[in-house]
Amino acid sequence: MQVNGFLKKGRVRFFIAVSILLLVLIFISYSKLSVKPQTPIAPSAPTVERGSIVDRNGKPVAVPTRFYHFGVTPKMISNPSTFAAVMAPVLEMPAEEIVSIIESKRDAQFTFIKKKITQEQYDELYELAKQNDWSVFCRFDAIPWRVYPMNDLASQLIGYMGTEERGWSGIEFSQQNILSPDVSSAEPGTTVYGKNIYLTIDANLQYKLEKIAKDSMAETQAESFMLIACDAKSGEILSYISLPSVNLNDYPNATDAQKIDRPAVYSYEPGSVFKIFTAASYLDSGVITTDTSFLCDGLYTRTTGLNETITIHCLDHHGYQTVRGALELSCNDIFAQMSDLLPTDQFLSYIHKFGFGSVTGVELSYEEDGFVKSPTDASWSARTKATMSIGQELMVTALQMVQAAGVIANDGLPLKLSFIKKITDKDGNVEYTHTPEYGNRVLKSSTARYILSCMETTAEKGTGTKAALGDISIGVKTGTAQMAVNGVYSDTDFISNCMAIFPIEDPQIVLYIVIEKAKGETYAGRIVAPVIRLAADEIIDHLGMTREGAPALEHSGMVSITENTPISMAATVPNFLGRPKRDILPLIENDRNITFIFHGEGWVKSQSPAPGNPLTENTTIELFLE
Repeated sequence: MQVNGFLKKGRVRFFIAVSILLLVLIFISYSKLSVKPQTPIAPSAPTVERGSIVDRNGKPVAVPTRFYHFGVTPKMISNPSTFAAVMAPVLEMPAEEIVSIIESKRDAQFTFIKKKITQEQYDELYELAKQNDWSVFCRFDAIPWRVYPMNDLASQLIGYMGTEERGWSGIEFSQQNILSPDVSSAEPGTTVYGKNIYLTIDANLQYKLEKIAKDSMAETQAESFMLIACDAKSGEILSYISLPSVNLNDYPNATDAQKIDRPAVYSYEPGSVFKIFTAASYLDSGVITTDTSFLCDGLYTRTTGLNETITIHCLDHHGYQTVRGALELSCNDIFAQMSDLLPTDQFLSYIHKFGFGSVTGVELSYEEDGFVKSPTDASWSARTKATMSIGQELMVTALQMVQAAGVIANDGLPLKLSFIKKITDKDGNVEYTHTPEYGNRVLKSSTARYILSCMETTAEKGTGTKAALGDISIGVKTGTAQMAVNGVYSDTDFISNCMAIFPIEDPQIVLYIVIEKAKGETYAGRIVAPVIRLAADEIIDHLGMTREGAPALEHSGMVSITENTPISMAATVPNFLGRPKRDILPLIENDRNITFIFHGEGWVKSQSPAPGNPLTENTTIELFLE
C-alpha cells in the first residue's frame, strides 16, 4: 500500500511531540488549579425580620408580612399570548396589557409585570409557572411589608412602616432599632429577628372608647378629639385616641390632619382644668389653707406701681368661697386673688415640678414640651401669673395634663407615663417588663388628697355634674378655653376639656378628654363631662371594677365538653381557644413556615394573632395554655 506523501515520518514525529507538549501543559495547568485556594462564593447579606407590635393582651396591631414583585425575562417567552392568558386572571390584569409589557421589552433581560402582589397571588402564579415550565423566565422578589389588622385603631400611636422597612411615625418610628435591629455586624447569610413590642393599650377597650369618641365628635361637629385613659397605679396608658385618625393600611393617601398625634404634639391653653394644679400649688406652699376665704364680686382688678390696670372677669358673683368652692364654681376672680399671695419663682417651680414645659418622656421621639413663660420673656406682663393661674398664657399637651393629674392621683408623687408594657424576643422570652417609675415628690399627701376631694365635690354639685357616675366615686374638673387666633382670643373657637380621676377612695384611672372647635355648644360641663361619664362607665365595666348594686352570678360548676373538630389552616388564623395542646402539635410541621410558640401546658386560654387575622407565610402564632 502506498502511503500519502503528506504523512512523512518527520511530520508525524513533530505532530506527536506538539501533542505531548500540549498535554503536559494542560496537566500542569490543572495541577496548579487543583492546589490553588478556591474563591468562595460570596454568601448573601444578612436579613432582618421585623418584630410585631401587639396590644397588652397580645392582640396583633402591626405584624410583618410579605408582598411580591412579579417579573419575567421577555426574550425567553416564546408565546406571550398564551402566557398572558394563563397569568392574567391571577394578576387581575388584562391579558393584552401583559402582552404589551412583554413586547415593549422584548430584548430586555428583565422587566416587572406587576408589583406588590399578595401571598395568595404568589402561591397561584408560582404553581402555574411550575406546571407550564415557565419557572426559568419567571421571577418573584419577596418584599417585607406590614399589615395593620385594626386599620385606624390607635393609629397615630402605633405608627406606620414605610419604605426600606423604616418606621415613619409612632412606635414604628421611635422603636425602629428594637423592631428592626441593625444587621451590619451580623454574619452573612443569617436572619436577625426584631423584638416584639407589647403596648400598654387594651385593643378591646380602645375600640369601645373610639366608638364613643367618634360619636361625640360627630354630634359636636368638632374639628378634633383627644382621649387618654391611664392606669393611675402603673402609669400605663390603656387607651390613646386622636381624631381624626388614619387607616394605617392606606397611610400614604391620608391627610395631614389624620396623621397628627395630637396628645403628644399639639399644644394649647387648657383653661380652667389647670386650676386643680394651681390650687394644689397655693395650698401646698402654705400661702393659703383649706379654710382661707376669698370674696368673688365678679371682677378681679389690680393696679400696678406703673399704673397698669389688670382686669380678669368671672362668670358670676360667687361671694365668699374657700378653695373648694372656687374649684367647684371655677371662679376666675378667686384664683387671680390667690396668685397675688405666692411669689412668682415658687409658683413657676410648682408648675415645672408638675411636668409642664418639659416632655413627659413616653416612648415617642417627637413629643412636644409645651410652653411655660418666664419673667425674662418679652411677653411676660403684670397679669401673666394671674392668667396662668386660670389656665391661660401657657401651653400644654394632653400627655402633660395626664401626667400632672397622676401626681394628684398618687398622693403627690409623679408617675412616669408609658406606652410599652413588655418586649419579647421571637420565641416569646421576655426581655423587658414595665415597672412603675416615680419621680421626686411634688405635693404633700394631704394636699393631693384634698384636691381630689374638691374634684369629687365638683362632680357632685359643681361644673362637672354631668360626669357623675352615681355608683362609683369620681373627681372631675372641666375647662373651656378661648383659642388664640393671630394673637387675639376667638369668640367662636374653643378648647373644651375635662379631667377625671376615679374612684376617689383608691384612684385607679386618670381619664382626660379634649374636644377642639365644637360647633354650637362649647361649654365643657355640657359637652365633655357627659362623654367622661360614658367613657368611665365603659372602662369600669371592661376592667371589672366593683360597682355598687352589681348582681352576683352563680354557676352550677357543670361544664359541657364536646368533641373537637379538626383544625383547618386556611387563609385566616384558626380559633385555638379551649383546644388542648395535643390537637395543635400535628400542625407544627407545615409547608408555609408557620411557627408555633407554646407558653405553658394544658388548654389554650389566649392566642396571638387573634382568630380571623390573615394567615400568611412565616406567621408566628403564640399560644398561652393553662
